[in-house]
Amino acid sequence: MTRMTARLSIMAAVAAAPLLLLPWAAGPAQAHGAPTAPVSRVYACSPEGGDAARSAACRAAVAAGGAKFTAWDNLRVAGVNGRDRQVIPDGRLCSGNLPAYRGLDLARRDWPATRLTPGGALTLTYASTIAHTGTFRLYLTKPGYDPAKPLAWADLPERPFAQVTDPPLRNGAYHIDARLPTDRTGRQILYTVWQNSSTPDTYFSCSDVVFPERGKAADPKEGRVAGPEKGHVVAEQRTGSGRSAHMLAGGAAAVLVCTGGAALAVRLRRR
Repeated sequence: MTRMTARLSIMAAVAAAPLLLLPWAAGPAQAHGAPTAPVSRVYACSPEGGDAARSAACRAAVAAGGAKFTAWDNLRVAGVNGRDRQVIPDGRLCSGNLPAYRGLDLARRDWPATRLTPGGALTLTYASTIAHTGTFRLYLTKPGYDPAKPLAWADLPERPFAQVTDPPLRNGAYHIDARLPTDRTGRQILYTVWQNSSTPDTYFSCSDVVFPERGKAADPKEGRVAGPEKGHVVAEQRTGSGRSAHMLAGGAAAVLVCTGGAALAVRLRRR
């Protein structure tokens, strides 16, 4: 009987092993994620950010925080519950007021950015290492926003220009389609708030974007920003199909093609 019991125990353990690859079996239920297109500051400056991570802005951000943004998908604040403007102070919007991410709040004109077209179609790609339900709110800084000053709530409209609840997770990312406002020019910030409904967490992220200056047409072949930002490679996003066209030159490849084994691998690396 003892030998039979031992054999049954081994068989049960082997049968249960595949469950370890499931996200909900990998530890406490927590959502993780960040925008990869238009690329967010935290992702661009992470080890996965490629050339962007070596930019002057990202080097300054890492130096200010004292560590690399290895946990690019973990910029979350618990218990906000829709009180974003009450909980997160002005000047701390990009970091969520989290000390480890304070370098993301630096007011600079040379953050890695994505080129967009006013009034064009936008597809926000939000990589998620663990799927959860929740609502995405997308804001774009107001006309006249000054990127040389810390981002404040007054720089953002009261209402988002797009809001989506529980979009499907495809190939390790949420894809949110929206139409951009028509009156933006120059450097702006796309501010994304992901309020989870299956956890108490809310995620905050800043994606730097560039619109053509008024009276100037965007050159679809141009991959660099003119003026003060010249020499800083930007991504381009097609506005006809609504699909992300190019990531940062030399930047990260596809992220998280599956949410099972990949999510577990990410979580294990951080333990």
